[in-house]
Amino acid sequence: MLLVTDVGNTNTAVGIFEGKRLLTDWRLATDRYRTADEWGQLLCNLLRLQKLEPVAISAIAVACVVPPLESVLERMCRRYFDVEPLFIGRQPAPGIKIVYDTPADVGADRIANAVAAVASYGTPCVIIDFGTATTFDAVDERSQYVGGAICPGIGISSTALFEKAAKLPRVDLVKPEKVIGTNTVGSMQAGLYYGYLELVRGIVERMRGELGAEARVIVTGGYARVFAEDLGDEVILDHSLTLEGLRLIYEAEQA
Repeated sequence: MLLVTDVGNTNTAVGIFEGKRLLTDWRLATDRYRTADEWGQLLCNLLRLQKLEPVAISAIAVACVVPPLESVLERMCRRYFDVEPLFIGRQPAPGIKIVYDTPADVGADRIANAVAAVASYGTPCVIIDFGTATTFDAVDERSQYVGGAICPGIGISSTALFEKAAKLPRVDLVKPEKVIGTNTVGSMQAGLYYGYLELVRGIVERMRGELGAEARVIVTGGYARVFAEDLGDEVILDHSLTLEGLRLIYEAEQA
C-alpha cells in the first residue's frame, strides 16, 4: 500500500492507496514542533483504527511546503515504516510540462494538483486550492503548467481583520444569507465571504481569458466546500485531488 502525505502550513492531508483506490484519508493539524516519533505514533494509530498495520505500507510519497519538517518526516518514514520516502518536487511531473520562469519554485502541492487535474479532467484547466494561502494554477490546452496566482487564504484574511481592528471580534467563516449585514458580526461575515467569492471569480475569469479557452475549474482544499456552490455548477469539487496527484507522481517515478 502507498501512504501519501500533503504537509501544508496549517493542515496535513494523509491518504492510503491500494493500487488506484483511495482506501481512507485524514486531515490533521500541521504541528511544526511535532517530533518524528510523534508523527510515527500518530500515523500508526490512525492506520490501526482502520485495521491496517504499519507493515502494510510499502511506499510513501510526501509533498511538504514546510522545509523544517522534511528531515523529521524522513526519519519517521525510516523508523516506523522502514521506507525511504519520495519527496515530490524533485522529479518530472507526469502528463504536464512546467514552463514557470523558475520551475523549482512551484510548490509540490501545486504540482500534484496540476498532475491530478490534467489526468482526471483534461485541459485547459484552472485549479484552486483553498488553504492557508489560496493558490490558482493554470494549465493550457497543451498540458503546459503556465503559472498561477497566490493570495492570502480566507482564514488569514479573517485573522488579520480581528487582530488589526481593535473593536472587531473573531467570526466564524460562514456564508451569510445576505450581503448587507445588520450587525457587526453579520457585516464581517458578508465582507469576508462575498468579498472573497468575488476575488476568486475575478481571478478565474481573467485566467480563462489569458488561456484563450473555456477552461475547466477544479477546486480543492480546506475551504473549497464553502465556496464551491456559489462558483457555479460547472465547477468541480475534488477533495482528494492533491492525494491523487501524489499517487500519480509516485507511480510515474517507479515506471
